[in-house]
Amino acid sequence: MSGEPIPAPPGPWCPDPMRQQRADYTVEDLLNLPDDAPRVELVDGIIQVTPSPTLGHQDISFLVRLWLHSHAPSDLRVTQAVCVGFGFNTSRQPDVLLYRAEVPSDRSMLRPADVVLAVEIVSPGTRRIDRFAKPGEYAAAGIPFYWRIEQDPVHVYAYRVGDRVGPGGERQYELVADGADVIELTEPFEIKLPIAEITP
Repeated sequence: MSGEPIPAPPGPWCPDPMRQQRADYTVEDLLNLPDDAPRVELVDGIIQVTPSPTLGHQDISFLVRLWLHSHAPSDLRVTQAVCVGFGFNTSRQPDVLLYRAEVPSDRSMLRPADVVLAVEIVSPGTRRIDRFAKPGEYAAAGIPFYWRIEQDPVHVYAYRVGDRVGPGGERQYELVADGADVIELTEPFEIKLPIAEITP
């Protein structure tokens, strides 16, 4: 019998601690993550593992995608949880995205100019990010429309980039509509969304 230790199988993927300290991850690194990597976002060169969504979150996300797919004009497409790159060292994964139809289908990362609407469904673990950080980043990058959807009860807040400018000179979102019964908008297309249709 050999006294050699049995090698332990490798554990799940996690970010390299040294690279995290140096904050030198890039969006290119995200495109080369292994298949077993968790869902991540990249903020200023630091990989952030995003919390696993709840079933309720996923149900709302699916219903929003289905509704947009059924109602959006043909020059727009809808998808879920695809990365949007903001420069070389930051990317986010909105829960639902409405993007321009001419974007090639083999792309695994979108540019802000490709995106018309970013949707975030707020969960307990992502409240501050979805309410403050992400809309600031999306507006500054030029994504024209943002929806924040609160749960329990489902309530939609619809924003568009306005004329207001932040302290750093970046454009900011302004609230154009909100509701727990129905949302009516003229942009990015004529929308009359009964909230019951996206409520699980």
